Amino acid sequence: MPCVISSPSTDSGKTTLSLLISCWAFSKGIKIQTFKVGPDYLDQQQLSCIGQPICRNLDIFLSGDEWVQESFLKHSLKYEFTLIEGAMGLFDGLGSTTSSSTANVAKLLNTPVIFIVNARGQVASLLATFRGFRDFDSELSIAGIIFNNVNSDRHRKLIEDVFKNEDIEILGFLPSDSRISLKKANLGLISPLDNGKEIDVDYFANFAERNLDVFSLSKFLRSPQKKIYNSLSFEDFKIDKRKPIAIAEDKIFHFQYPETKEFLSEIGIPLISWSIYDDEEIPNEASSLIIPGGFPEKYADQISNSRKSLNSLRKFRKNGFIYAECGGMMILGDFIKDENGNNHKMSGILPFISKKGNLSVGYRYIEGLKDTPIIKQNQLIRGHEFHYWEIENNLSEFDLKKNEHQKKLSSPWKIKSWETEYKNEGVFDNKLHASWVHLHLPSTPEVAKNFIDATQVGYSKDS
Repeated sequence: MPCVISSPSTDSGKTTLSLLISCWAFSKGIKIQTFKVGPDYLDQQQLSCIGQPICRNLDIFLSGDEWVQESFLKHSLKYEFTLIEGAMGLFDGLGSTTSSSTANVAKLLNTPVIFIVNARGQVASLLATFRGFRDFDSELSIAGIIFNNVNSDRHRKLIEDVFKNEDIEILGFLPSDSRISLKKANLGLISPLDNGKEIDVDYFANFAERNLDVFSLSKFLRSPQKKIYNSLSFEDFKIDKRKPIAIAEDKIFHFQYPETKEFLSEIGIPLISWSIYDDEEIPNEASSLIIPGGFPEKYADQISNSRKSLNSLRKFRKNGFIYAECGGMMILGDFIKDENGNNHKMSGILPFISKKGNLSVGYRYIEGLKDTPIIKQNQLIRGHEFHYWEIENNLSEFDLKKNEHQKKLSSPWKIKSWETEYKNEGVFDNKLHASWVHLHLPSTPEVAKNFIDATQVGYSKDS
């Protein structure tokens, strides 16, 4: 039976442990399907770069129980081992609640929890922590525990003595080691696409062999035996294969769910990669363009000098449909102002400047303000935000005299978190949707239909 790797809090070592197990499995020729709880992109990329199947997200808030169950079974049944990496602390969910938490996913999928705890500076307190989490929810099974940052035999023996009468399997003690440390930046771990440094799979695998009880762990990695699941299905769409969708995907823009491309391919839409990093022009055959999130602020100078890419983007705006999320929206503005106050010219399609602001992170409830290419009036959907940058100009205060087409620009929706009131957000017209909000299109059929209509039915070279 597969397990969920969880912990009392973030920065306890969940991703490192998941990578150790994945690398060890790879070294033994074992394929392991990994999953990540929540809307995370960066941890998922770490787990997808070591020769194993691509890591997938399990997010109850964004995708719903049924999607999470079906996606889990569909992909885990393909391989011998399965592993789920949790998010934050075990019970941390929506706002101050446990809703959509790692614990909720574990209970939904009926999987045990393997706990990893930062043991630095603790011995008896570790037992109090474990008992508190074990007793918090009687429906949850914490089946094993691993201690991180245990750097001496004495520390290890003291922990073993404290836990000797507990009904819990101790599955390993991990010493501190800079070679398995993962670098971090503003939004979390540094993406392996951005880092330029690959995981040392052999070292991770050997480290796991030395410090984990891999034999006992293996019984918590076996993929589920259930052979029947409801196939993830999409309604029929009218697809014109002469209208491919270009997707920006390179070391700048890579915040996208693998299911999005799979969904688009499955329904028959041709997909084309486009790289701003390599200063490519948008392919002539593309009828629509997706610019996902990423780190344009880090590469602002390079983007500014990617004149072929920016010119083709301005040209594309005249006829093609553009869907941009978060960092993707930032290059549609006039400038990105870096942390040193320097302005870097972007496409100038939308009149705003992006600059460093406060962290905006969390799930969002979304309500459509009018019929748009993505959402219909009064339609209710869900998304999430995760960014430090902000827009200096208020999108509702555009200089509408700048040119005629901007009279049609307005916010497509209003958004709120679990604790805030609704506010208007984003900008759209009949050929553009740009917002800070990330969506999970494949698990939101009504939004997927709107999106496909905008890229296929609604597209016209002459409009």
